[in-house]
Amino acid sequence: MLINCNLWRKTQPKMIESHHIFVANDDAYCPNNELNPTDNGALMHKWILPEYIEDLLPPTALRMENLRRSILNLFRVHGYELVTPPLIEYIESLLTGAGGDLDLKTFKLVDQITGKTMGVRADITPQVARIDAHLLNRQGVTRLCYAGSVLHTLPDGTNRSRELMQLGAELYGHSGYEADVEIQKLMLNALKLVGVSDLHLDIGHAGVFRGLLSYAEIEAERVPALFAALQTKDITTLRELTAHLAPHIQDAFCALPRLYGGIEVLEEAFRVLPSQLDISQALEELKAISNELKGDALINIDLAELRGYNYHSGVIFAVYHQNHLVPLAQGGRYDEVGISFGRARPATGFSLDLREIATRFWRAPGAKAILAPYSKNAKLQEKISELRNAGDIVIAELPGHEDTRDEYEYDRILITDAIGEWVVKPRPTA
Repeated sequence: MLINCNLWRKTQPKMIESHHIFVANDDAYCPNNELNPTDNGALMHKWILPEYIEDLLPPTALRMENLRRSILNLFRVHGYELVTPPLIEYIESLLTGAGGDLDLKTFKLVDQITGKTMGVRADITPQVARIDAHLLNRQGVTRLCYAGSVLHTLPDGTNRSRELMQLGAELYGHSGYEADVEIQKLMLNALKLVGVSDLHLDIGHAGVFRGLLSYAEIEAERVPALFAALQTKDITTLRELTAHLAPHIQDAFCALPRLYGGIEVLEEAFRVLPSQLDISQALEELKAISNELKGDALINIDLAELRGYNYHSGVIFAVYHQNHLVPLAQGGRYDEVGISFGRARPATGFSLDLREIATRFWRAPGAKAILAPYSKNAKLQEKISELRNAGDIVIAELPGHEDTRDEYEYDRILITDAIGEWVVKPRPTA
């Protein structure tokens, strides 16, 4: 839900220009931190946060941490090893093989030690590819996972944060579709672990468009316009851009935006697209992957979906939910990125934004605490230790704060019974 903050400006004339608060799961956060504004305008400007940057408050912060632990444990039992790349790198390394889109998303700064330009990472995936290529240098299949903050120069939408908590998994060393199936199943299982149901999996393949470009012998300078028309599914513009081609090739380009739907779309694609090697191999891969995943999510084939075209080399996928306009998770195959690091490696993976999911989807109830009195009584301290070791949250109420105990999220108390033993009892009702 999006709430305009103008309602405060009527009573707070020193407030800055109109901003927004984003509300999710009973938590509110504001890109400009206008929650609980004060009458002191000068003081407020000292603690205000940048646009589309926000604090995570209780209980959202804990929900996100619990979510991170749960998903990373899921990755661990599937054999994925955790890596933690640095938040900043020299810009040449950070953007190697990543394409121009990532360059525009990356904050840049000057290293005060070397004078070189550094970047705050906007995507962890290239960093993990560097680790696989140079630091681990394994020859067989390698499974890696990660979780960390990334920063974007601009938000991906009007209600999105510029600071994402990116979590993902990458599989290196296997070029077959089996790796793509494994990664997509892992992605779907991670979202189901969160409790998100009715998942829609959109799958495309960069090889179809690339194969068609090769078959038609399209000059490089014409590709960006064709790419843009496909992304908007503008068939009229596509027909104009391909007017110089043979009619059957023109029809093939114009067919791509219409090749969207269930797995049956692939049969139509085999019929209307040229029997070119790259195209046929791409369609066969999509068919094999879709058949293995059709029991895990509702499959949609989209042969005009070319998100990350300059980065991805094969299968491209994204998971959607009917109540969420942007992908919950996305990924694809990027075999060519390893070449940029001097070591070509088949690679496929996915990532998701934990912050987005924790604030908008995860409904796991927060654990209630036990309120204990402040005392140096040995039996009380022993009981508190016993409860904490069992996983219970026990809050010791410090002296003089009895009037504010309602601020604690507790539903039980520690008191002594008739024989002087410390026992847990339900919180008294008012």
